[in-house]
Amino acid sequence: MSKRQFLVLTDHRGHSPENSLYALLRTLAGDDRTAGISVASRGDARNATFFAGQPAPLYGLKADTDFAFETTDWSEGKLLADWETFDVVWLRLPPPADPAFFAFLTSMAPAPAEPSIPFHYTPRSPKIINDPTGILETGSKEFLLHFPNFTPAVRRVKTTSEVQAFADERPIVLKPLRDYGGRGLVKISGQEVEWDGETMTLASFLDAARTRIEAGHYLAMEYLSRVTEGDKRILVVNGQILGASLRLPPPGEWLCNVARGGRSVPAEVTPEERDMIAAISPKLKEKGIVIYGADTLMNDDGIRVLSELNTNSIGGFPQAEAQSGRPVLQQTINGIYDFLYE
Repeated sequence: MSKRQFLVLTDHRGHSPENSLYALLRTLAGDDRTAGISVASRGDARNATFFAGQPAPLYGLKADTDFAFETTDWSEGKLLADWETFDVVWLRLPPPADPAFFAFLTSMAPAPAEPSIPFHYTPRSPKIINDPTGILETGSKEFLLHFPNFTPAVRRVKTTSEVQAFADERPIVLKPLRDYGGRGLVKISGQEVEWDGETMTLASFLDAARTRIEAGHYLAMEYLSRVTEGDKRILVVNGQILGASLRLPPPGEWLCNVARGGRSVPAEVTPEERDMIAAISPKLKEKGIVIYGADTLMNDDGIRVLSELNTNSIGGFPQAEAQSGRPVLQQTINGIYDFLYE
């Protein structure tokens, strides 16, 4: 069983001490199956050409068991080895996903070596976690339509009349297909609409958002009145549930995102959620998704249902380990290696 060389692609500009990258890479570096880890950041100006989707040298750091946010100086990055020397590329880039860059990673097109550019491409392609094409497909809210047995009432809407008809049946939420972190959500209850913190009539909203709606920008989902009981994030690696946390909204609010004032507490996974993950994971794995987060909400019957899938740079692993007392970080690395050795 050969050891693996990792290349990690990230963007350090938005990092903090709580970012999962550092704890995960310390654990990966300490694993006997790891030959080495190189980390390249989009925030390093020398990497601008590469992250724009063109073959170019990459500069970065070597990660070891002491790799930490507080002591990392990205300006000290050195020229990294050629692409062909890496066995695994691990994407830890923040959303939104960049379709052009992801297409570049997927192509891995060989390019003639030039004396002035020591970093060149060959037909040997490392495995990429998560697969860029898979992230683009599964990262759209529309992918939830594959799992009607586990979601609230949901449909794709492309006309104002479709929005009106669905809203006539029940309170709904419109979710922008590719936004994240609660951005752009629209809550419709009867003739009242809440959009980006503003309240307006449904007629006013439909008029203002007509172009976005007709461009197919939204997925419509039933609004669940028990949302105040929390949005549960379930961490999954190679089909195995590693932890969960419940994100609770601020008093009087319905959005549960921690970035918008919510708070996170430890949570357990219900039998229904385990069945859900067992059904979802094989379909995601077909798309090259090894690590993902599934979000659930409580429906009117007291059963948790699927509200979101997150497949781009999932975090919360050290927090899940601290909350649960389980070795979540090492379990994550084990799951990655199980996938690599399959």
